[in-house]
Amino acid sequence: MRLVLDAEAVNALLQRDHRSRAQVRNWLRAAARLGRDVVVPSAVLAELYRGAGRSAAVDALLARDAEALCLRDTDRSMARLVGAVLAQAGLGSRYLADAHAVAAAVEAGGGVVLTGDASDLGRLADPYPTVTVENLGGSAGRERA
Repeated sequence: MRLVLDAEAVNALLQRDHRSRAQVRNWLRAAARLGRDVVVPSAVLAELYRGAGRSAAVDALLARDAEALCLRDTDRSMARLVGAVLAQAGLGSRYLADAHAVAAAVEAGGGVVLTGDASDLGRLADPYPTVTVENLGGSAGRERA
């Protein structure tokens, strides 16, 4: 099992005044206590790199939290898995970064995906009973029993 951060979860870590920052930090602490990987897919980073200042902030976060955050690049096996996630959900490339987040959990045998948009990620994760989507900000996400 692993914890996967989508763009909104990483964004919460980037902004000191973000409403979900403490929530994401709590998830990171829990993952560390349990010895779980915390993964950020490289496709998620592509959503966050937006100009020099923003890119520098993302890089600073990754450097500061290098021990806590693992980057998952898209190799051929990940690309196949992402394609399968999209196909299972009947969705197209518009959901590519979200599919990377779900695929990162699927490849580990399951996990939790932290997101600001549980509806889109929930649709992608539905075929995978070992993947749970948790919505940031206190709204109920798509949870499994």
